[in-house]
Parts: sequence; structure tokens; C-alpha cells
Amino acid sequence: MNAALKVRIAELLGDGIGPELARALHRVADALPLDFEFVPIDWSLETREARGDAVIDEAERAIRETCLALKYPTETRGRSPNALIRRRLGLNVIYRPAVSLAGIASNFGKPVNLHIVRVATGGTYEDPGMHIGEDSAVSLRMVERGPCTAAATFAFELARSHGYSVTSSSKHTIQKATDGLFETVVEEVHDQYPDVPHRVELFDALLGKVLLVPEDYQVVLVLNEYGDFLSDMAGGLIGSLGVAASGNYALDADCEIELALFDPAGGTAPDLAGRGVCNPTAMLLAFAMLLDHVEHQDLGQALRQSLLGAIEAGEATQDLGGTLSTSEFTDGVIERVAKKVARTPR
Repeated sequence: MNAALKVRIAELLGDGIGPELARALHRVADALPLDFEFVPIDWSLETREARGDAVIDEAERAIRETCLALKYPTETRGRSPNALIRRRLGLNVIYRPAVSLAGIASNFGKPVNLHIVRVATGGTYEDPGMHIGEDSAVSLRMVERGPCTAAATFAFELARSHGYSVTSSSKHTIQKATDGLFETVVEEVHDQYPDVPHRVELFDALLGKVLLVPEDYQVVLVLNEYGDFLSDMAGGLIGSLGVAASGNYALDADCEIELALFDPAGGTAPDLAGRGVCNPTAMLLAFAMLLDHVEHQDLGQALRQSLLGAIEAGEATQDLGGTLSTSEFTDGVIERVAKKVARTPR
């Protein structure tokens, strides 16, 4: 993407704390020396229930036009909007870093530096299942070569760029057809990256080993359900799900990133909505990932350092042991960003 152009971002507005996160993000965006154009789409539950597929269509058109999106937390009732838009746009890859942060208390004593790459479609998440009589039920689990290839390519590229290793993990000894296909595809992709160390772990063993020796794991590549489980566990290891952000990617036929959507890992937190106390860190970290993606790594790094510096100094929201409101925390981040940007030659 040409870094000199206006940055146009499709913005999927959400529920619960979503509006408060949006206000914080726009305030930070206004403080950066870039020209942003946000294309807002109302993805609140009320609108999605009223408009049905029309609002999904609108989001798809906007993201295909901008190639770039931010998404706020949305309530799921019935069909998952996340799953729908991923399938519509071919957002087959989710990348979620989980890195220990100074200033955030954790029950886990070891430093964590996990980079989880998840096949974002397939598995059992898109299957409604069915009952067989009164006492049995079945679900169809699908694993597809294309999404596995995209996720594996993303994982090995990420590992190569940072000097990391890749661990692919599944239950291929039991789920021989589905997980077996996944591991076969991963090995085929690995053949193109002989310089990147790769090993295979059974997923149950991986969970235990990450707790015992987290330093042995860097990029971890997994199927849909496994990635969901592992990401939440990793959030617990670093002390908070409120500081976890994700990148969602669609890759073209040459495995180059074509579309990108960035969002926080947390939910709508209806108990916090409207109180001005929610933590915008994950949303702002998602914005930092977006800045990296559009070739403004200097601003992405300035935003990350400002967020983490504030938290380390104890200038945090209540969920992280601080006393600041959402707005006060955002004020502090903006003040730190302004100082860093002023010192950064452009």
C-alpha cells in the first residue's frame, strides 16, 4: 500500500463498549500525522437483526474497496457476524500475538512471547450440527487446503522476518483425515522455507509444554478451534484478555495479503458499557497493527510504546489495577504519542 496516500479504513461499529472504544481510537487517530478516512458501517446487533444480510453485504463491499478494516466488539445472537465476514472475504488467517507486558500482573511467572497463527475458517465453527433422535448429535468438521496453505505461508513468513521457529499443532494422530491434511499442507509449505525451524506437537501436549517452557515456543500454527482455545489461554498467561489484539487476513493466489481487518480479542463487556471505564488498549494495539500493515511502522511502534509505557507507569484503567477512566487513559496515551512523533523524523 502506498504510504503517501490517504488511509481509508472500513469501520465496523459494534455493541456494548464498542462506541467508547471507537471514541478513544478516533482521538488517537486525530493525534497522528496521517490523513485517515473512516468508512463507518453500523454493525450493532439491532441493525444486523433489522437489516439481515444487507448489512453484511455493505461491510463486504466497503472492505473490498478499502482493503482495510477495523472491527469493534459485536454481540452474537444466532449467526456469528465474525464468521460470516471471514467466509465472505476469505479472511482465512488470524494472527494474535501474546507477549508479556511490564506493569500487568500475572499469575504466570515466566515471560511469554507467543505469536499464534490460526486457520480462521472451517473446523466445526461454521457447522450447525444436527440431532439424531433424542440422545445423539453430530457435527461436521471441515479442513480445507486453501486456508491451511494461507495460514502456513503467513506463519513461515512471520517466523522468517523475526528469526523465529514455527510449531504446528493438532491432533493428527486421532483426527487423521482433517488434522492429517493440515499437517501435510504445513510440511509442503515448510519445504519453501528450509531456513525456518519447524516441529510438530500434539495439541494437548503443546498446552502443557507452553506452561512449562514457554520460551521454547514462538510462532504457533493451529487450526480454527485450537487457535481459539490457545489464544484465550495465552491471554490469561500475560495477565489480561484486555490487551490482546488480532489481525485477520485474506491472501491472494500468490499468498500475498489482499485484505486485512484488525480487532480486539475481547467482547462487548455489557456490564462496563456506558460507564467510561473500559480499557481501550486492545483496540489501540489493533490500530497499531493496522499502522504497521500500511507501512507506517514508526507510528505503530510509537503507539505501542506509548500504550505500554503508560501501563508500566501505573497509568492504567481499573481492570489493570489503575484508577483512570477510558478518557483519562486515552489522554495519557495521546500525550506520550505526541512526544514520540515530535522526535521522529518524517
